Amino acid sequence: MTQRFLMCSPDYFEVHYSINPWMTGQIGKVDTSLATRQWEDFFSTLTQFAEVKLIKPQRHVPDLVFTANAGLILKNKFIPSRFRHNERRDEEPFFQDWFQSHGYEVVEWPKSVYFEGAGDALLQPGKSLLWAAHGFRTDLKAHAILADELQMQVISLKLVDSRFYHLDTCFCPLLDGRVMYYPPAFDQESLRLIEQHTAPENRILVSENDGLNFVCNAVLAGKNIILNHAGNDLKNQLEKAGYAVFIKPVTEFLKAGGANKCLTLELNQGTEEKRSGNKEDEIPLAVGSK
Repeated sequence: MTQRFLMCSPDYFEVHYSINPWMTGQIGKVDTSLATRQWEDFFSTLTQFAEVKLIKPQRHVPDLVFTANAGLILKNKFIPSRFRHNERRDEEPFFQDWFQSHGYEVVEWPKSVYFEGAGDALLQPGKSLLWAAHGFRTDLKAHAILADELQMQVISLKLVDSRFYHLDTCFCPLLDGRVMYYPPAFDQESLRLIEQHTAPENRILVSENDGLNFVCNAVLAGKNIILNHAGNDLKNQLEKAGYAVFIKPVTEFLKAGGANKCLTLELNQGTEEKRSGNKEDEIPLAVGSK
């Protein structure tokens, strides 16, 4: 089945406020022409491997371009985000309207619980497993709601470095049980959980330089992986794992704290889900660090 993604053109993208460390000192400093070229180059590459749908940009919500934060999708179910910062809450109705009009079941999410979508909740390909983060944007209690709503095991990971305020900035689930991650972004209990659920040979640990260039904020389209940056060692590891690696810089978007993955939301996650049927699937739905 062809993968499908949702994107939003950066017509109104700018840094107008500061709600994460990457935005500090960047207000009004985005080169909008370069941002548009970078987005179009990335978009053009992704459309070689997947179908891309577009949501209409809106003048007063510059971060609408980061569609990963719209919510979480599993099959035909859309779980909408509840943003922690007021600056982003105006995005919520635009995303909910889009998914409703495209036939998705829109789940009612409690307004009092913060949850920032596929920025903080990542499905492990081929498994009934959701990695979910808390610490900066998403509430820990959101994880229990997700486990109940999706009837899926949720592994809770705590983020401890404010530069990596969403899970998708420092952690990337890959095919064949692999994960790519930047260890200093997590507390020790979270690292233990990652190791517990991932075989040693399936862990790809990224360097500080790669981590700060948001390599984990990568888009997976089949065996193609699209990243903002990749050092030679990481590139070699990914190619050895069978991936075609495409470096598509989106440095202007880093000024707002996002890269390639942040600019996309996969629309048909879970449609080819394979349950292993082994003992792993019988452990409690919500597991994690507090």
